[in-house]
Formats: sequence, C-alpha cells, structure tokens
Amino acid sequence: MVQLGNDWDPLLQDQFVQDYYLRLRGFLKGEYRTKTVYPDMFRIYEALKLTSYSDTKVVILGQDPYHGPGQAHGLAFSVQQGVTIPPSLLNIYKELQSDLGCSIPDNGYLVPWAEQGVLLLNTSLTVTAGAAGSHRGQGWEVLTDRVVELINGKQEAVVYLLWGANARKKAALVTNSRHLVLTAAHPSPLSAQRGFFGCRHFSLANAFLQKHGRTPINWQIPDVELQPDAKEREHWPEH
Repeated sequence: MVQLGNDWDPLLQDQFVQDYYLRLRGFLKGEYRTKTVYPDMFRIYEALKLTSYSDTKVVILGQDPYHGPGQAHGLAFSVQQGVTIPPSLLNIYKELQSDLGCSIPDNGYLVPWAEQGVLLLNTSLTVTAGAAGSHRGQGWEVLTDRVVELINGKQEAVVYLLWGANARKKAALVTNSRHLVLTAAHPSPLSAQRGFFGCRHFSLANAFLQKHGRTPINWQIPDVELQPDAKEREHWPEH
C-alpha cells in the first residue's frame, strides 16, 4: 500500500487496491527492473507528499516526467538542483518575469511552490528514459483524474492552471463553481508564443486567492546560493 504521510492517504487508499492500479503496479515492477525509469521509484508520489490535500491552493498539471538523466524528481515542470533549466520551465519563468516582475532564478527546483500549496501534478507519474509518453495509458490517468476530482470537492477556492491540450482535458473534471480554471497554450518553445506568453496566470491566480481569503503564492524561486547549505538541510525532516 502506498503511504503518502498526509491527508491524501485516506482519500486515495481505495484507489491502490483497484484492478487498474494493481495492473499498473505490475507494469511498473517490470519497467523498473528491466529499464531506466524516471523519477526514482521512491519519488513517484513526491507531488502528493509535498502538497497535502488540505494545503492545495493551486494545481498545475504537466504531462509526464522529464525523461532525461537526473531531471525528474516527482514534481511537474521541476528539475533537481544542479540540472539545466528545461526550455518549458524557462518560458514559465519568462512569463512570471513579465507578469509579476520575478527575476529568473538560476535553477528549476520548484519545491518552494509545492510547499506553499501548489500541486505540481503530472497526468502520468512515470516515464521510460528517453521515451516521452511511454507510460501513458497504463493507469496513471485514472489515478490523477481521481486526484483532480477530489480537489474539485474542496470547499476552499482552488485555481487550476491548465497549459496545453493534454492538461485542458482535465477541465471537464472541475465542475465546482467556487474554483477558477485558467487555460493557455503549453509553455514549450513550440507553442508558448501561441497563447502562453501574456496569459498572466500567476497574477490572476493570486488575485483570485486573495479575493477568497487565501494567502497568495510567492512565485519567486530563490537562487541556489540563497538556499540553506547542505549541512543545514541535513537536519530537515524527510517528506
């Protein structure tokens, strides 16, 4: 049984015993045993571990994890520290700079967003190295649909940022009028000029949260040199 360590556990425990999930689990066992799969198996559920159900204020949906070495660590669009910022994330930073005046950081580590209630959820949580979309259709979409449905039931206002056609498909699951759904083109270099740049989703999300009595998100990602040093991080509790 998957243990997330927060209030997602009782909400999702019924999913982890269903046939679709047991089939998915069997598939993943074979993939991790015979291939290189991202992220590390212990970080598959990092998004749900870092952002609890009760804390979720913003949902950003990605597609599947980065499929290059050392990039994916369980959060949509985020990469581990020391890894080059991917083009889509760099475009997100450019829009943040235009929208809110945020400086472009020297890293793509989005944990500070997750810790403020931004659920960085991919629709598929694993991928084979070098093969984008390789784990789609194996059952992850059923689980992530359920996550979106559960958030739809929240009493507190939530903002959904849905970028690209794949993410926009989840909009049909958001039926609660108290929430805000913002859609735009995907931030990838292939499509960012067709409606992502200039969408102002970050300021719109914060304005909506404040209107509904919720603390806005500090979207500025700190530079690595401003992060606590490794010795200090040794004493942080594990998520």
